[in-house]
Parts: sequence; structure tokens; C-alpha cells
Amino acid sequence: MFEHCKVWKVVISLEDQYSVWPASKEIPFGWRDAGKEGEKEECLSYIKEVWTDMRPRSLRELMDKKQLESSEANTPIVNQDTPIKKQPRKRST
Repeated sequence: MFEHCKVWKVVISLEDQYSVWPASKEIPFGWRDAGKEGEKEECLSYIKEVWTDMRPRSLRELMDKKQLESSEANTPIVNQDTPIKKQPRKRST
């Protein structure tokens, strides 16, 4: 379909997924220009270099939220009025 295109641009979706798109065509809704333009292989090399996390944005955000919730659940809640007992130091022999 676009085999005749010589100049391509790198585009990024709303989910931070990368792709190439013919520079002569209007970028589709839901995508934005990533600021890289050139031959197709050059654009694909750029994508390979910068797109290090293949997970869609929504999945990354969900996983980050779950990790934060998990770490908060494992953090003991200390009343500010209650002194924290210090653990005795282990003596090295």
C-alpha cells in the first residue's frame, strides 16, 4: 500500500506504542509525531533504540499502581505518638 513512500516519520499512539507512517500522509487520529523522519529503515532503527518498554501506557500505569499498593500494604503504620523501638545491633564475632 505504501511501498512507494521514500520518507517516513515515527509516530506514537495514545498508549505510547511506536510505528512508522508515510511522511506525505496525515497522521491518523490517536497518534502524534515523534519528531523523527527519514528512510523507513532509519525510522525503524530509531524505534528499536527508543522504545524500550513494549507495554502499553495503560498497562504500565496499572502495574505501577499495583506495585505501589503492594508496597504500601507491606509498610507498617506507626503512630507518630508511639516511640519506635530500636532493634539491638548484632555483634560481629
